[in-house]
Amino acid sequence: MTVRHRRTLSAALATILAGGTLAGALLSAPAANADAWRDKEYWLKESGVTNAWQVSKGAGVKVAIIDSGVDGSHPDLKGAVVGGTDVSGAGAPNGQKSIGAKTEHGTLVATMLAGRGHTTPTPPPSPSASASAAPTPPTTPPAGGPDGITGVAPEAEILAVSTWLGSPNPAGKTDQEQIPEAVRWAVDNGAKVINISLGSTSPDWPQSWDAAFLYAEQKDVVIVAAAGNRVGGNVQVGAPATIPGVLTVAGLDGEGRASVDSSSQGISIGVAAPAENLVGGIPGGSYAEWAGTSGAAPIVSGVAALIRSKWPEMSATQVINRIVSTAKDAGAPGKDPIYGYGILNAEAALKNDVPATSTNPLGSIADWIRVHRRGDFSEPSQAPVASPTSVAPTLVDPTVPVAKTPATVDEALPAAVVLGFGALFVALIAGAAIQLRRVSKNQPAVPEEPETGALVKVDPPART
Repeated sequence: MTVRHRRTLSAALATILAGGTLAGALLSAPAANADAWRDKEYWLKESGVTNAWQVSKGAGVKVAIIDSGVDGSHPDLKGAVVGGTDVSGAGAPNGQKSIGAKTEHGTLVATMLAGRGHTTPTPPPSPSASASAAPTPPTTPPAGGPDGITGVAPEAEILAVSTWLGSPNPAGKTDQEQIPEAVRWAVDNGAKVINISLGSTSPDWPQSWDAAFLYAEQKDVVIVAAAGNRVGGNVQVGAPATIPGVLTVAGLDGEGRASVDSSSQGISIGVAAPAENLVGGIPGGSYAEWAGTSGAAPIVSGVAALIRSKWPEMSATQVINRIVSTAKDAGAPGKDPIYGYGILNAEAALKNDVPATSTNPLGSIADWIRVHRRGDFSEPSQAPVASPTSVAPTLVDPTVPVAKTPATVDEALPAAVVLGFGALFVALIAGAAIQLRRVSKNQPAVPEEPETGALVKVDPPART
């Protein structure tokens, strides 16, 4: 990829990060009446999530959130963040420092994906209520509860991977370095699902990303990415949502139609999910309303976590196939560039009988590399998965495609080809000269009419 393309991608990655918040009219609010925020989570019912909870709530599945960092101290994320890292060089080692141009972005995503809610502490009785009653020691409310935000997979575990995007990184690391490092760390630390609510206006990605996404595919990890938002400049889907095998999520408005502002279009879209009138938690214990496919992606990632919890041995390919094949068809019949395979149906994804498949309906990065990078590779060596709380292990390189050396040819052959074409050219010139002399001796008596471009002659109308 050229320097110009690298700069374009770097700037474009910032676009969707901003588009997922500012474009959605981010409105922060105090934490009072937190249960009112729960009431605004319309997608839990409309997308079939509440009925899917009869089957699974995501227990035992680690989901990596590659974003601006996750505030694990938020009341609705108590106990949810089990590990993390920073790949920017400017964040906290555990990935829980909110960084970059939109510091609230990662926490919004995390609460929508795996928020547990919380219980609002009961206010202490007034001094006059019971003077003789023994004082009650303060208690810490348990994790989870009826107030605040509950995620699509409220029992899933979060790995917070902080990146610095959207503004100059004080540590100097670019997205070219951060994204592949983040993906590989997530894979090596046990993530079964990776959510990337970041994107670009360019469909291309640096070749340096190939190995990381190949690594995730070979390690059987589901990657979910946001399609991008028109209002943020993403008319067409951009990388990493264009990478084959990635489950790309388009956005819907409040009426269940393709969102005009909070979505984009492209052949890589797999499924559509709510992207307008969203709510989530932000750092410091508050909440916000927002919009964008940045919020649609964690809804789908949460459903992937529900499936992987119910069927731990199910392959990533089958998880993705289950989600897209049970989606409700919308738009043009079959797969289309607006809705993909259709609108997310979490209940059907967890309850329907879906035939097994060995082929990812959204393609394969391995196949793409083989064709477009012209490389050959084999399966990578297996590396032990480390605990998310331990120091990140040395990443084991997957076997990356190696360019083939062109076959050696006889040096005399090019010269012979050149001489042959030269002789043919001379013969053509001589033939043309002879033909011109013949034509000049037999000029027509009446000049030919100029070409009109009409394919059919039309007779003039008869006079009456």
